[in-house]
Amino acid sequence: MAVLNEFENKRSKTLRWGYLFAGAAFILFVVFLGRILILQNTNVQEIKDDYISKNYREATLKAARGNLYAADGSILATTVMRYDVFLDFKTIKDTVYSNNIGALTDSLSKMFGKPRSYFRDRLDQQKKANNQYYSLVKGLDFDEYDRIRKFPIFKKGKNRGGFIVDRNFKRELATTQIGAGTIGMDNGVTKSGLEGAFSKYMTGVNGTRLEQRVNSSQWKPIDYWKVKEPVDGQDVYTTIDLRIQDIAHSALEKQLINFDADHGSVLVMEVATGKVKAMVNLKRTEPGMYVDSYNYALKDATEPGSTFKTVSLLAAMDDGFIDENTTVNVGNGVWTYAKQRISDGHGGGVYEIADVLAKSSNVGSAKLITQYYADKPQVFLDHLKRWKMFEKMDIELPGITKPFIVTPENKRWNAATLASLSYGYSSRFNLLQLTTFYNGIANKGKMLKPLFIDKIMKDGQILYSAQPEVMVKKMASEKAITMMTNALTKAVEKGTARSIFTPNLKMAGKTGTARFEYWKPGPAKYQASFAGFYPSDNPKYTCIVMVNQPDKSKSYYGSTVAAPVFKEIAGKTFLKTPQNIEREMLVDKKVDLSKMVERTEKIAVTGKQMPKVVGLIGKNVIPQLENQGYRVDYKGVGRIKEQFPLEGTTIKKNQRIYLSLQN
Repeated sequence: MAVLNEFENKRSKTLRWGYLFAGAAFILFVVFLGRILILQNTNVQEIKDDYISKNYREATLKAARGNLYAADGSILATTVMRYDVFLDFKTIKDTVYSNNIGALTDSLSKMFGKPRSYFRDRLDQQKKANNQYYSLVKGLDFDEYDRIRKFPIFKKGKNRGGFIVDRNFKRELATTQIGAGTIGMDNGVTKSGLEGAFSKYMTGVNGTRLEQRVNSSQWKPIDYWKVKEPVDGQDVYTTIDLRIQDIAHSALEKQLINFDADHGSVLVMEVATGKVKAMVNLKRTEPGMYVDSYNYALKDATEPGSTFKTVSLLAAMDDGFIDENTTVNVGNGVWTYAKQRISDGHGGGVYEIADVLAKSSNVGSAKLITQYYADKPQVFLDHLKRWKMFEKMDIELPGITKPFIVTPENKRWNAATLASLSYGYSSRFNLLQLTTFYNGIANKGKMLKPLFIDKIMKDGQILYSAQPEVMVKKMASEKAITMMTNALTKAVEKGTARSIFTPNLKMAGKTGTARFEYWKPGPAKYQASFAGFYPSDNPKYTCIVMVNQPDKSKSYYGSTVAAPVFKEIAGKTFLKTPQNIEREMLVDKKVDLSKMVERTEKIAVTGKQMPKVVGLIGKNVIPQLENQGYRVDYKGVGRIKEQFPLEGTTIKKNQRIYLSLQN
């Protein structure tokens, strides 16, 4: 009986605990169910605002901007990765910290050149505060980042070593050969130059990532949670030829210094394609110092002066009013028309049509144009319209000015306006517009749109390749184009530009000397220019040169100030028939090119020793080193001025070699 009672007691006790557990589970279930019901009826947005939004945020993950290249593949502007290093001391165990802090501060001291105590004091302080996002250093390049991440503690990574890296992009110019004004910028507010022109291609699509609040002012990225991956931009290859750009820059700068001018510009265009091979704009900042800070070639519209005589006389040639046998009597070089006094700087008598251009006769141009178009000026102006000279040029580069021409509808028009137009006044054009016109003559009457973009690439694939775009299929009759080409050639051989004549290279062109702001009181201001193409018998390049406000005591004429720049550019870019040749280089009237072109120096890494390359031409040395199995990083163009490793240093295959070139 006692055994039965004991069994019943145990059974009752077990049941009581069972009922108690079941009751507790039921209560928990009711609470849980009630919590669900409460949450379903609670303002979720309020919770999100109170907690999630205050402690987490979606931040922009910037896409890398595409590279900007010259036509030959040289980098003009590139996006480089920069690394910011932060430390999360909360994740670093005390034992790991205490055992390695000495070695870490020693490494930091050697890398950054500061005492060990400098780093020890700061790191100890931050460790004591358990700072989760301490900014250690910013703006490291890859080699620096690769070095620091292997330091004691840091090499344990983010979760054990508290090593946090934030990657940022920085835009850098890879060459000083093209100035900042020409390369331009796009900072999100202002767009200019080549960077601004092609920004829509180079700008990628930003991504997003989640960041967690560390304190009131700091947010820590959560690298493993990227809401949206960024898509990097495309690479743009411009039409700029660095060799021609360098030649044009040097020739213009030298002349600006010689004549102490305020500023100047040069444009070089490839005749067959319309591709702009060089664009130089230099502004004086102090005596003898010029920088590329403003694109005068596109953004300034000025009265072209005598370079416009080519435009006005081509109209009359195309209409058949004048030909090779046409003559005009300029008298003593002074003529009054509609109460306006027109004068020439030199000469007089009867001129053939080629002489009007060759001697740059204002009187001759005015007499011819007014003789045939005074009664119907619109016929003359229709030629200009057909040549797109009333239109703002449709190019990628921002900031280009719209041309201006006084017409009969303008209140400034009077009986003398047509005469003024004929020799380059009562109108304003930018240099690119005039270059395009002259290039059309060089291209046998086919006017092409100026091109600044050669191709667009992404991941090694060509997405777009630029082709010549025709603006005007036939500017004038073949006879008129030939007549004008011959007249412009004569202007160089026997006319105002005869000072640049060379038998080695046939050039065609027109000088221009324009006074501007002549309505303002004070000393007269002049702009000298020259526009033309070469070689005139088979044109390859069109070039225009402008020099603004040269020292008048030295000269201000296009023939002496601007034309020599054209000559130097032509001679150095067209190497098949070079000019400026020393007498000893001529043997039986043949050119010894071997004395003009520097031989390629052969280099080799022998005995694993780095050779001396300082002083050699980079474009010759770099391919040789790469072909021997070494990686070459370089900046600039021209001759090598610095090398690393130094001469005699032992180097290994696939090692990186750093070269710094002149420009």
